[in-house]
Amino acid sequence: QVQLVESGGGLVQAGGSLRLSCAASGRTSDGYAMGWFRQVPGKEREFVAAISRSGGVPRYADSVKGRFTISRDNAKNTVYLQMDSLQSEDTAVYYCGAAKTYYSGSNRSAYDYWGQGTQVTVSS
Repeated sequence: QVQLVESGGGLVQAGGSLRLSCAASGRTSDGYAMGWFRQVPGKEREFVAAISRSGGVPRYADSVKGRFTISRDNAKNTVYLQMDSLQSEDTAVYYCGAAKTYYSGSNRSAYDYWGQGTQVTVSS
């Protein structure tokens, strides 16, 4: 079992930056592929970014490519999402997910564990 806790969300003006963190605890020694998703009320949770167990193969949704960067520090059991040039359309609750595979990409159903989410609000 793995527990995930996101942090770093908040209110920011358009054009600003935020860095989200997702700390994993529990049975982290197995290693997990990690991903970030986001959700707004009334819509499905959508893919934002993913990274492999080793920290390679970063992949991004087209809507965030060039603005967001996913990374991980396996020594700290933490994955990050650096968000730059934020836009009002980025407003959402951001969730991190962990998958018991090497890499799960944008396949939401492949993720086994989820955090509770952190709110990101971008004011225009």
